[in-house]
Amino acid sequence: MPKSQPSYFRTLWLASLSGVRVNFVPGIALWVIGILVVAVYYGVPDSAGVFDRIIDLKERYGYAFSAVSTATFGGLIPFICLLCSKRVPHGAALSWGLFFLIYWTVRGVEVDALYRAQALLFGDNAEWQTILTKVVVDQFVYCPIWSAPITAISYGWKDAGFSWKAYRPQLNRDFFLFQVPSVLLSIWIVWIPATAIIYALPLELQIPLFNLVLCFFVLLISVLDPESEEAIIR
Repeated sequence: MPKSQPSYFRTLWLASLSGVRVNFVPGIALWVIGILVVAVYYGVPDSAGVFDRIIDLKERYGYAFSAVSTATFGGLIPFICLLCSKRVPHGAALSWGLFFLIYWTVRGVEVDALYRAQALLFGDNAEWQTILTKVVVDQFVYCPIWSAPITAISYGWKDAGFSWKAYRPQLNRDFFLFQVPSVLLSIWIVWIPATAIIYALPLELQIPLFNLVLCFFVLLISVLDPESEEAIIR
């Protein structure tokens, strides 16, 4: 008798397993870092001056702060990691560098808008019900509908040499049934706990902690699995 075909969910899990394995250990380290930041904010009065300065910068520059900081931590640092590990194709340094900076500048503004909208809708407090609601919206609405697909499409376009003609045939059934969900599973491994920690802070500190987590995530992934570029994207 012929072997039965594996189920969709088993096939998806096997396709995602590499990203899950790569993300798990850095994820634990990042959760510890995030928890320590939250613990210091709420439990160490002497740290108030540092946090107040960050809050002041965020309030003063708003979306511009989010754009520049996320472009730095999500774009510039990953690009430098890739460049130093010689994983940028020859002659593509300028185009890749611009891609990383522009992409993460836009994403920084977008994530800031998400955090602000959630604060307006659900409140800006550290109650567990508020945090849970924000995590559900973030990870199970925003990520599946927008973040995971746009991440997969953007990075796939980059890997196709920024040629839409070359990349378009890859946007097929398997892309939406397997590639996007596998990116989403990799995202969830790190970012479900991470967003819970981020939402435990006041609104003005959420983007800075998001950037911090993103930065350390990139550095840890670069050390633990230098071949896995996909693991560094949110």
